[in-house]
Amino acid sequence: MPLTESFKNLLIRGLLAGLVAGLLAGAVAFVIGEPHVNAAIAIEESASAAAEAEPSAAEVHEHATAEAHEHPAPGAAATAAETDAAHSHGEDALVSRDGQRAGLFLATALAGLALGAIYASVTYYARRASTLSAPVLALALAGLGWLAIEAVPFFKYPANPPAVGDPDTIDKRTLLWLASVVLGLLAVAVAAYAARIVAANDLLTVRIAAPLLAFLVVVGVSYLALPDVDEVGSDFPASLLWEFRISSLTVQATLWLALGLGFAFLTERAARTRSAVAVAGR
Repeated sequence: MPLTESFKNLLIRGLLAGLVAGLLAGAVAFVIGEPHVNAAIAIEESASAAAEAEPSAAEVHEHATAEAHEHPAPGAAATAAETDAAHSHGEDALVSRDGQRAGLFLATALAGLALGAIYASVTYYARRASTLSAPVLALALAGLGWLAIEAVPFFKYPANPPAVGDPDTIDKRTLLWLASVVLGLLAVAVAAYAARIVAANDLLTVRIAAPLLAFLVVVGVSYLALPDVDEVGSDFPASLLWEFRISSLTVQATLWLALGLGFAFLTERAARTRSAVAVAGR
């Protein structure tokens, strides 16, 4: 990648590639991810309905006494009405499933734009320290980004469907996931540094093994240091959980692969255009 390219050009290229990648990832999520989300929500709603049925039976039993029925305590009717109203309000989702499906593409497009901007910024500085050609560098950065930000956190804290997880621990789980992302970036940075150290070595096996070993050591230590989180109930279908996680990983792989390929394509096209202009100007 020529050093004469401005940051603005790279940023526009990253935003365009990120937008396309986000829309493609949204399409993959809609096709292979939504059915699993719907199945998980159905399980969650069935469990909630079963849990609500138990208090109703107890209520009927208590209501059997004629005295309690004929002489309710002051304010009991108002309290019951307030409870019913709150219950009905709680059942209404802020955003319907149709609205969530429609917003899926908007969310992935915005995520792709943000990721494309970050990716272009990293590329702008990485080209100064790399001897790789522009397309190869673009693909390499996309692969390393997926490895650090998606793969490393995923294999420690894999994605869970809506019916899985304790709402009270969501803040803790989010912080642990962010910590795993930071450690993934650290592992990739250490591996890149190790690769630079052994770049002049005559043995190909050393040039491959050194960064790979450095990466695995950092990731292994990180996995041991971070606490485990397992909130999947024993009654949740294992096949649905597995399929949901695979679809989540596929969506993220699509996002990063499309981003790298799109950026590499636009880079090659820009280089060809500059070459054609240079030849025509002679």
